[in-house]
Amino acid sequence: MLETLLRPIPPEHRVVTVQMTRYAIAGLTITLAVAGSYWALAEFAGIDPMISLTLVYLVFSTVSYITHGSFSFKGHGERDRHHVRATRFVIVTIIGFCINQFFVWLLVKEMGGPTWWPTVPIIFVTPLVIFTLLRRYVYN
Repeated sequence: MLETLLRPIPPEHRVVTVQMTRYAIAGLTITLAVAGSYWALAEFAGIDPMISLTLVYLVFSTVSYITHGSFSFKGHGERDRHHVRATRFVIVTIIGFCINQFFVWLLVKEMGGPTWWPTVPIIFVTPLVIFTLLRRYVYN
């Protein structure tokens, strides 16, 4: 088993591995900032949790587009059709926003939990969905 783990990554998987690593670094940073900002606005500023998440998404969507395009998926996919990529990115961002709003609605609004509860699936569930969509649909 150790030999399998130590074997070099095949070339066809190396690109995905590098992208996943860069996405993990950038995505984790952005995701933690989103989750923390959402929670701080909802908890300390007294803003409704669903509005808090909306405000945070409006700010971090631009940060995410720039970061993932220039770092996470650098050199992957076509780069000459910016309008197509930007439109697809907006669609993926809206999907991620809806997933996270669902978590806020379910865990805070419906179940009456504390405002920090949605940060758990925001950090551990949504990024996996978003990575897959970004790689296959936006930066293809």
